[in-house]
Amino acid sequence: QVQLVESGGGLVQAGGSLRLSCAASGNIFRINAMGWYRQAPGKQREMVAVISNGGTPNYADSVNADSVKGRFTVSRDNAKNTVYLQINFLKPEDTAVYYCNANIIPWPSWSRSADYWGQGTQVTVSS
Repeated sequence: QVQLVESGGGLVQAGGSLRLSCAASGNIFRINAMGWYRQAPGKQREMVAVISNGGTPNYADSVNADSVKGRFTVSRDNAKNTVYLQINFLKPEDTAVYYCNANIIPWPSWSRSADYWGQGTQVTVSS
């Protein structure tokens, strides 16, 4: 079994910062890409950022400009099987449930890779 467990969400005021974490555990041979998605009330789930096993980040077009400004930063620690999302200068429109996703090859090593999801962590930004 593979599990993804997110943490770090909460209620913050606009302008604040949060660091979301997602740790993968279980029957893991290799983790390929890891990433973050979010789903705001009444909207579809959307990709925020993904990062390759080698550490190359890719941001959604909707947040790409903000990532350049340093508002969104995705990173990972392969030794800890953990991916992070740093969000600075939070805005009310960032309010959503943030989900972690990882493409994982379980043991045995010849297994097919599959996408796994965390349970989600709520981020609420008050104005």
